[in-house]
Amino acid sequence: MTGLSAVEKSKYESDGYVVPSYRLPSARVDALREVLDNLIRDNPTIRPERLVSAHIEGKNSEGVRGSKAFLDLARDEAILDMVADAIGGDIILWGCQIFCKPGGDGMEVPWHQDGQYWPIRPLGTCTAWIALDPSTVENGCLRVIPGSHRGKVLHPHLTEDRKDLVLTQRAVDGTFDEKTAVDIELEPGQMSLHDVYMIHGSAPNRSPRRRAGVAIRYMPATSHFDRNLIATTDKSGYTVDFARRPLWLLRGKDRTGRNDFTIGHS
Repeated sequence: MTGLSAVEKSKYESDGYVVPSYRLPSARVDALREVLDNLIRDNPTIRPERLVSAHIEGKNSEGVRGSKAFLDLARDEAILDMVADAIGGDIILWGCQIFCKPGGDGMEVPWHQDGQYWPIRPLGTCTAWIALDPSTVENGCLRVIPGSHRGKVLHPHLTEDRKDLVLTQRAVDGTFDEKTAVDIELEPGQMSLHDVYMIHGSAPNRSPRRRAGVAIRYMPATSHFDRNLIATTDKSGYTVDFARRPLWLLRGKDRTGRNDFTIGHS
């Protein structure tokens, strides 16, 4: 068994994020980078920052042609051990998105809370953000506001009418102090875990170096993925179809008895 150390678990609980000492083997990162290159080639009309549900083999209901290689990554036992320390031992996989910012024109992700977009009640998710390329300040690494998850409050967001953003909803001014932001720089194979209420974002990539990572979304099976809560929409900046989004119970039991694990599976 792997998992978070006591210090790492304490940091996740207090700050809302952690960079574990664990990292993927370099050979696996290289293989995943090759899969990503194929995904980008197979989805020529979709920005590489918006490859949603990339873990679903073939073309999904959200318009992306994905790969089972990312589903296999989401099932990785070492990652699940760490996620279990963050949200408990009953774990549901419900999402996986590639955030790949090309060098020179990689798009900005505005400050936001993930829970603003998701039909999960009670709201709960741990996101594992796994770097496939070096992720640095220069190429637009993830930025977080430590402690912004405390109190489990969803702050007001406004909708931006801009074409240069990955997501269109932004936390309103005054919600947080940007001077407290922490840049999460990662080497390939390293990862961060962050809480669903964490305020985070990332700058555009103006450097010549690509920044690619995969965000895997895990919810506790004490929560319900309510497919009727949010209609199929492109309000976030790209199409999401929660009505047909498949779920996988990866560990434990569905404690709510209400999650449907048949929808969206072939």
